[in-house]
Amino acid sequence: MGILEVQNVNKHFGGLHALNNVNLDVKEGSVHAIIGPNGAGKSTFLNCLIGKLEPDTGSVMFQGKPVLGKKPHEINQLGISRVFQTPEIFTDLTVFENVMIPCFAHRDGSFMMNAWKKVKGETDIREQAEQMLIDVNMQDKLHMDAASLSRGDKRRLEMAMCLSQNPKLLLLDEPTAGMARADTNATIDLLKHIGETRGITKVIIEHDMHVVFSLADTISVLAQGAIIAEGLPDDIKGHPKVREAYLGEAEV
Repeated sequence: MGILEVQNVNKHFGGLHALNNVNLDVKEGSVHAIIGPNGAGKSTFLNCLIGKLEPDTGSVMFQGKPVLGKKPHEINQLGISRVFQTPEIFTDLTVFENVMIPCFAHRDGSFMMNAWKKVKGETDIREQAEQMLIDVNMQDKLHMDAASLSRGDKRRLEMAMCLSQNPKLLLLDEPTAGMARADTNATIDLLKHIGETRGITKVIIEHDMHVVFSLADTISVLAQGAIIAEGLPDDIKGHPKVREAYLGEAEV
């Protein structure tokens, strides 16, 4: 039994069958990539996992508990954190302040803005935030304004914010989108480091095959709303159905 189990998920938008009996079994501690051509249903599928969309039929179970019907913050409290294409950070705060917010929220269940008044006395929170930044190699950018960071460093900051919540599962939607190759490779190294040190399960939706083949233990291929192939990276590379699905696509 996997940490994340998706069974017979269907989703219609009028006459469009966006998801067609999608099944997925993600093993704990693994990196499971979901790839597919444009319009395959990847974003719809991810939105079903994080509570943004409700499937018409099917079930999504995380550690044996149902996910469907829960609000995004309730899904987060189960131990699922998500990383979107555009890093979600507080650009008007410093790097350190960005990380302290989820540290407070994880400990107290919420974050009150007046908490800043007592931050100096919150030694445990400050130490936790500093450790998160060390984990993503950003301790030297502690007092920088988050708005001034590079795209890659904004992603690292978002990862630190996610890690402060002690997630068991990370859902990543094109985590290297818009990055230069150097930032992409740094993000790959960061995700590998997180896997080695924390053993967090990761589901990655990604267009960049360099990222997919660098990280994935298992790859599922989504095309026209259905899983058409699944297996080890070497099995997927030359799979005839996969080649057919991507035929004519600029991005593979």
